[in-house]
Amino acid sequence: MKALIADDEDLLAKHLKARLAVLWPELEIVGIAANGIEARDMIEGLHPDIAFLDIRMPGLSGMDVVQSLTAQVRGACRVVFVTAYDEFAVQAFEREAVDYLLKPISDERLGLAIERLQRLAAEPAPAQSDDLLRRLQALLPKAAEHLCWVRASVGNDVRLVSVDEVCYFQATDKYTAVFTRDAELLIRTTIKELTEQLDPAHFWQVHRGTLVNVRQVVSARHDALGRVALKLRDRPETLAVSRGHAHLFRQM
Repeated sequence: MKALIADDEDLLAKHLKARLAVLWPELEIVGIAANGIEARDMIEGLHPDIAFLDIRMPGLSGMDVVQSLTAQVRGACRVVFVTAYDEFAVQAFEREAVDYLLKPISDERLGLAIERLQRLAAEPAPAQSDDLLRRLQALLPKAAEHLCWVRASVGNDVRLVSVDEVCYFQATDKYTAVFTRDAELLIRTTIKELTEQLDPAHFWQVHRGTLVNVRQVVSARHDALGRVALKLRDRPETLAVSRGHAHLFRQM
């Protein structure tokens, strides 16, 4: 069987490809698309049996991609939506027999998706109705609902910091430290609260007290004891990854 991956986050796409290579080595990944328009064109041209589509991508969303496919191609390709959003959309996927993967993707959940796809391999791919896609789109929270700014203290001043500038957040005794390229700031928001408010596609919890901006991760160093340390693009220090989150960087 052939599959295509579409995700505008290169690290997430490569992670999914690497885990599929381990968990389903017989599956051929025929391409990785960086946006919805590329995904549509590659599906139409390469005719994969399966498409792992991120829901929110530049150009076209994952659901827009499905709606834009020709009827013949759409009927031959099984779609697995990749989402960072809430359980309501997930429940909708399940009721309509459309599979989904939540970011960051665990091996356990990916394994279940693979088992399901393998069981259904001999059956015709279910058509994704326009009505279903519209209802799923309505269930998804808007991107603006994710935290975009934090108010951080710098001495006696308060600075408004875009989360895109943040390399990582780290819990301290009383506050949470915000590390940007050239500054260390403090906020009163806890790591737990940040985890609930930030876009989980962009910020991963790698330790009990650490949230890292995935776009900042350059590489992961593994030592002989199985410990993982992350090298960041704009910070000189490395970040320790707990054993419970090490699987996220297994292929780096």
